[in-house]
Amino acid sequence: MSASALKATAILPGRGGIGGALSDAFWRKPTLLLFVLLTPPLLWLGIIYLGSLFALLVQSFFSIDEFSGLVVREFTLKTYGELLRPANLDIIVRTLTMAALVTIASAILAFPIAYFAARYAKGRWKAVFYLGVMLPLWSSYLVKVYAWKLILAKEGILTWIFDKLHLTVLIDSWLALPVVGGNSLSVSPTGTFLVFVYVWLPFMILPVQAALERVPSNLLEASADLGAAPRQTFLNVLLPLALPGIIAGSIFTFSLTLGDYIIPQIVGTSHLYIGMAVYAHQGTAGNIPLAAAFTVVPVVIMGIYLWLAKRAGAFDAL
Repeated sequence: MSASALKATAILPGRGGIGGALSDAFWRKPTLLLFVLLTPPLLWLGIIYLGSLFALLVQSFFSIDEFSGLVVREFTLKTYGELLRPANLDIIVRTLTMAALVTIASAILAFPIAYFAARYAKGRWKAVFYLGVMLPLWSSYLVKVYAWKLILAKEGILTWIFDKLHLTVLIDSWLALPVVGGNSLSVSPTGTFLVFVYVWLPFMILPVQAALERVPSNLLEASADLGAAPRQTFLNVLLPLALPGIIAGSIFTFSLTLGDYIIPQIVGTSHLYIGMAVYAHQGTAGNIPLAAAFTVVPVVIMGIYLWLAKRAGAFDAL
């Protein structure tokens, strides 16, 4: 039998039962196959993800009756007005400040590591690099946070090392500063900052390393041949070309810090962050509209941030 005859036989309807009929239909109408494949994920995205966000947005426009404690399902901006109260505004500013500091510190630490991996690590050493960066992500998030709480505690290894170096007085004077607060790093904003940087650092390293690998080596050589100092080459050539990767990494570090609840709860002080405020208002106080309004804040901030990142070409480095 010729090839054309075999092809004609293969597409005849009714051969092979229901499976064959479906195969014939999908072969004749590729758009039908595309529709069948995309329908489940689109339904999940539309109902579970976007639907929950829409329900959250709707809840934020409700209010709570101060006398009965029940949710009043009437459209109002009263709940958003409560966000402008000094206590709530302080939570938002504190969270934004922490997210910005964590992002800046992660970028500073990630750049030399990513540069070494992109320019000098070859073969087995590059595999070691990826293993070293990815290994912390494979361990339990909660275990890492509790481990850092023990490291930063007064009885932890960090205090022991400073004691052996006779630098305990330096730690005590550092903790006495109002900006640090607390009687131990394990219950201070500085401790919260350190744990945030450690946990989210891999999310900054990988995009920066990917961006640096795309920088042609001849550009750096040309800059040096034209008499540019290393500092000038870094500021005028390397940094602008690596900036999309830095912005891409900052999307992860900034957004993850904005909404995190566990780290400020375990390694921190009594100062609230947005994640803790959402939990407190929804779980303890039962003020679901205010919790929803707090949740909308990082969504709006990240929406603006992603728009700016897209204009800077950050998604090209993902």
